[in-house]
Amino acid sequence: MATDILLNVEDVSKDFTMHLQGGIRLPVVDNVAFTVSRGECVVLGGASGAGKSTLLKMAYGNYAANKGRIDVAHLGVMVDIVAAEPREVIEVRRRSIGYVSQFLSVIPRVSALDVVTEVARNWGADEKTAPEQAGEMLARLNVPERLWGLPPATFSGGEQQRVNIARGFIGKHPLLLLDEPTASLDATNRQVVLDLITEKKQAGIGMLGIFHDQDTREAVADRVIDVTAFAAAA
Repeated sequence: MATDILLNVEDVSKDFTMHLQGGIRLPVVDNVAFTVSRGECVVLGGASGAGKSTLLKMAYGNYAANKGRIDVAHLGVMVDIVAAEPREVIEVRRRSIGYVSQFLSVIPRVSALDVVTEVARNWGADEKTAPEQAGEMLARLNVPERLWGLPPATFSGGEQQRVNIARGFIGKHPLLLLDEPTASLDATNRQVVLDLITEKKQAGIGMLGIFHDQDTREAVADRVIDVTAFAAAA
C-alpha cells in the first residue's frame, strides 16, 4: 500500500437490523472501496440517505462494518478499525484521526476557551501557548472574545458550531473526517473554514468530508466519491 495513503476502505458493507421492527434488515452500502491520501480532500457525494454519514461513522469506529476493512495510518502502521479492539480505536482517534461535525458535545460549564485549549495542550502546546493558540483560532472563526469564558451550551447554534470547528482544526491529526462543518454558517465564516481546509491540505493532512452545499464541495474537493454507486440491494 502506498505510503501516502491515510485511509483505505476496502470491500466494506453495512446494514442495520431494526430489532423493534421484527428484525427487519435495512441495507445501506455494499462493496465500498476508496482511499484518502496525504494532502487531499475526498468528498462523499450522493443523495440524502445514500450512506455518507454512515461511512464517516464507520471510519471513526462509531458504527461497525458488517464486512471489509477500514485501514487508518497510525504511527507508521495501518490499523483496521473494523477489527481493532476498543482501546486501540481510542488510541487511533487520539493521535491519527479527528472528527469535525456540525454538532458540539462538551462537558457542561467548561468554557469555550478551555474546550479548545485542551486540544492544543494535548498536541504539545505549553500552558502559556495553548490558550493563546486557542484564542487565535476562536478569533479567526469570529467567536466574540466576550464569549470565550462562557460554556458553549449557552451559545447559539452557529457559535457552537464554530467552537467545534476550532477544536477540530487546532489539532494535528493526519486525517480529518468532516461531517457538514459549514452547515448553517454564514458566507464569511464558511470562507474561514474553506481557508482552514486549504491550509490543512497544504500541510499534508488528508480529509474525508460531506458537504451538501455545491459551491463548498467544488471549492474543497480533489475527488468526489458517489456513494450511490455502493447502494446495497434490499
